[in-house]
Amino acid sequence: MTNMGRKIAPQKQSYIDEKSGRRIIKLTSSGRNYHYYFTENSFTEDGKEIIYTHSETSPYAEGGQTDVLNYYAMNIETGESTQLTDFEAHFGQGCKIAGGSKSRDGEYIIFTYNGDLHAFVRSTGEYRLLYRAPVGFTISSPNVSFDNRYVVIALNEVPEYDRAFKVSNYDGFLDRFYGQKRGAVAIAAMDGSGGWILYEDTHWVGHVQFAPDTNEYISFCHEGPWNYVQQRIWLLNTITRQVKPCVRQKQDDSIGHEFWTRDGLIFYDNRGVGHDGTITSDKTQAVTVSHDGPDAIPRVGFADKSGKVLRELELPYYCNHYHANKENTLLVADAVNDIVLMDISTDKPTIETLAVHNNGWYGPGAHCHPTWSWDNKYILYASDDGYAPGMMQLYLIEM
Repeated sequence: MTNMGRKIAPQKQSYIDEKSGRRIIKLTSSGRNYHYYFTENSFTEDGKEIIYTHSETSPYAEGGQTDVLNYYAMNIETGESTQLTDFEAHFGQGCKIAGGSKSRDGEYIIFTYNGDLHAFVRSTGEYRLLYRAPVGFTISSPNVSFDNRYVVIALNEVPEYDRAFKVSNYDGFLDRFYGQKRGAVAIAAMDGSGGWILYEDTHWVGHVQFAPDTNEYISFCHEGPWNYVQQRIWLLNTITRQVKPCVRQKQDDSIGHEFWTRDGLIFYDNRGVGHDGTITSDKTQAVTVSHDGPDAIPRVGFADKSGKVLRELELPYYCNHYHANKENTLLVADAVNDIVLMDISTDKPTIETLAVHNNGWYGPGAHCHPTWSWDNKYILYASDDGYAPGMMQLYLIEM
């Protein structure tokens, strides 16, 4: 017996935001619900659906270690959701599902099961093994190529640590930075015919992403506290296998939050000295204690496929995560308590509050990650809104 195809009645409810006066649509109200990481985009390209994960239990409660998320597709217009996967029915009880990516059209749902890379094909209901992790390595950061032919992944070794890490946000971040000395970028074929390691590294590798318009270029990062990493963003040519730095860092740079824009540029966030790129449930940085002072000015920028910076501009203040509209003229971002909109169409950005998110920032999945839809019509974000820690709900802003 499987729950694939099960319907969840619409839970949509709207309210007027206390700061902005905008109408906010709360899409979910039960369990915990995660949308995709900002590099992936939960919206389908046709603008009709949001792909997300849902579970009725918390991973932080007693017994939560057996909790299993499943993927759902929500009709944006009606709010009705359809269960796409039933992992327990297919893999058995107690299975651990992690990771996550999808194709732009939502046809392929990518995930890891027991450490190996799999795809779920919506049109056929098929679960397809794509790549087995090498012994001693974990798979993370899957990303689907624009033509749905390949999935790129990060491989990182699993070293031994002196302590167990807490589930709180970013605990162990510095330990992992120093502990993981071997990483790699690998590619798997979507048809299940196999995969191969494209590039091996001597760092913790993350944020691997295909360019949005070609399979020739992949970006990846050296992961860790931003102010500890000497060169964050790298470009990998899949044909020549040449690797080159993107946005060459200077001593006082703290760079991260890179993603490909719709037109094939790389966005980056540079917060300057003293910023590790994190936020904890205490709403402080996880690694860096000292502050960079009032004279530091946060910046964002755009680089091309050669790694050259084309544009960089100063912001009024920094946020945790950014996402650009398709014209690269507007940024949506999550500040500590608010979702904000930044107009970067000129060299003097302006900022306005869109909504109060009131997120608790508890746990590695408890980030707002506001994301534009492909047509700029909506912004999607998540928050636990001060309720049970990590029990995230989905919110929509009509733009």
